[in-house]
Amino acid sequence: MSTTIDKAPSTAAQIQDANQPRWKRMGKRWAGYGILIFFALIYLYPFMIQIATSFKTDADAVANPTSLVPDPFTMRAWERLFDGTLPFPTWLGNSIVVTLCVTVGRVFFNSLAGYALSRLKFRGREFLFLALLAIMSVPGVVLLIPRFLVLRELGIWNTYYAMIIPLLVDAAGIFIMKQFFDSIPISIEEAARIDGAGTFRTFWSVVLPMAVPALVTVTILSFQGSWNEFTHFLIAVQSPELFTLTLGLAQLTSGQLGSGQQFPLTLAAALLTTIPVAIMFFIFQKRIVRGASEGAVKG
Repeated sequence: MSTTIDKAPSTAAQIQDANQPRWKRMGKRWAGYGILIFFALIYLYPFMIQIATSFKTDADAVANPTSLVPDPFTMRAWERLFDGTLPFPTWLGNSIVVTLCVTVGRVFFNSLAGYALSRLKFRGREFLFLALLAIMSVPGVVLLIPRFLVLRELGIWNTYYAMIIPLLVDAAGIFIMKQFFDSIPISIEEAARIDGAGTFRTFWSVVLPMAVPALVTVTILSFQGSWNEFTHFLIAVQSPELFTLTLGLAQLTSGQLGSGQQFPLTLAAALLTTIPVAIMFFIFQKRIVRGASEGAVKG
């Protein structure tokens, strides 16, 4: 009976829509498209300004900051990124190294921690999970000073270790993996244990291959988070040779690397910084949404 009640409104709506004149139905559809296009243009306009400004001269960028037509058109800003006047290749290399290490580490350690919270029975497990949820609600900026003090005490401040180690595990990734593992039937693991597989072998060979949607989600979110990280790197390093793209862009924006604002140069560097994350998001966006929803089914 409940199935009939659920389907009735949609059927009635479809019949009512079909009885309307064709011009009226088309008008509603095009009105909806028009609203979507309008808001899409509002959202994309700043990005279009960014692209256009990167091909402007400094004078044109200051005189016509919102214009989408460079006058004159020039590639000077893009040439300066790689002609040796700026340490942009160093920033790019540091970002790649740190992002790859953090992403691999987060996928591995978040999976282990999520599996332990989901399957292993030990004293204090519920408390740890509640603490994990509490950590997720704490703003990261609150922990900057304690994190800086810990890095100084460990003697790893201003090194690659300081940039990578504190980011190897994150609460959100553990939560996603834990919730996804909860949705996997325990009977599958019991069958593996009957065949003689230990806890880690069961996790690595049986359960983990089934968690591909959650793994993809954690991978993309880890890549995006570490690539765009700024506040942690700000307190973790001081040497210019360890700067990432975000720290380099901050220096460039503040005018410490040259005279004036240099809007075309800054926006060209910012555009190159956003390209890797944008490409990964557009390629894997369906997997991100599906993995996150499946991982939170039992949340």
